[in-house]
Amino acid sequence: MISFQPPEVLLLGPGPSPVARRVLEAMARPTIGHLDPRFVGMMDELKELLRFAFQTRNMMTVPISAPGSAGMEAAFVNLIEPGDKVVICQNGVFGGRMRENVMRIGATPIMVNDAFGTPIDLDRTEAAIKANPGIKALAFVHAETSTGVESDAASLCRLAAGHGALSIVDAVTSLAGIPLHVDAWGADAVYSGSQKCLGAPPGLAPLTFNDKAMAALKARRTPVQSWFLDLGLVMGYWQGSGARAYHHTAPINMLYALHEALVMLKEEGLEAAFARHRLNHLRLRDGLESIGLELLVAEKSRLPQLNAVKVPEGVDEAVVRKRLLDEFAIEIGAGLGELAGRIWRIGLMGSGSNPHSVDRVVEALAVCLQRKAA
Repeated sequence: MISFQPPEVLLLGPGPSPVARRVLEAMARPTIGHLDPRFVGMMDELKELLRFAFQTRNMMTVPISAPGSAGMEAAFVNLIEPGDKVVICQNGVFGGRMRENVMRIGATPIMVNDAFGTPIDLDRTEAAIKANPGIKALAFVHAETSTGVESDAASLCRLAAGHGALSIVDAVTSLAGIPLHVDAWGADAVYSGSQKCLGAPPGLAPLTFNDKAMAALKARRTPVQSWFLDLGLVMGYWQGSGARAYHHTAPINMLYALHEALVMLKEEGLEAAFARHRLNHLRLRDGLESIGLELLVAEKSRLPQLNAVKVPEGVDEAVVRKRLLDEFAIEIGAGLGELAGRIWRIGLMGSGSNPHSVDRVVEALAVCLQRKAA
């Protein structure tokens, strides 16, 4: 056996996104103890940087030591108990994963289903809430990674609050890519992932709970179903002052990487990051149209950081993806669920959202499609 040497690949799929050299170098710094006072100081900075990214002052703002899917599970197992009713909006694959979480807890999911490729319907969601008095939460995906659709998170959060329910928001693909205003929108529980628009490696799940969500956690009648994801225990390690309680050995070097990625985001500024993602999306749209390709999602609901591209009639989408990877060292994603075989997913996230990435993937797709035509 010899050391593994990964190839250089331009990651333009639904995640992970390209990791900047600064972030990789931060991850390679010396490992110190997870209770070392100097590491604890970095943890406090990391929490403050996450509050900046989420646009919140929530004290309970931490990275869960696991991927974004664990952030999802942490939100549900801490807030939902057996017997609770949860309205879940599904307009893509990840709404279905919310349903799985609720069912495994022993709670009741009430589904509001919209077509893949369309945003969540506010009127139908409100009707479902009114038809089911006493719901505990409204859960939805802000930026649906499987379809490239943005839904109206601000209105959905207001809708939940207006009916006395918690809002649980999947922001895995939206954080740092499009506006996400946790405090201004009144979002109660929001989770994300390190590997999308933040541009860090996969393996951490930023999460924030407001006071309303923390009160619901403290008022539970039953223990949190997961020991590892019990935020009451996790906060003993991430608390702001005093002795840190040992909960688990934190992924020290991964936290270095997330810290550096957030420092870079702070240097760029949120509005500048949003504008950059938007401009490169428009460049991609124009480039795709120039070679005869169309986007799936209506313009008003398109995510700039995750682009769903229709596969032309007669084209084997898997063959094109393989050629892109093998011949051009570019990775793009396939469709999921009912969109499998029908779309490609092109991510322009984090440091991968730049004009060079756009031009390179458009030129490579043009070659692959010309070869098919020939």
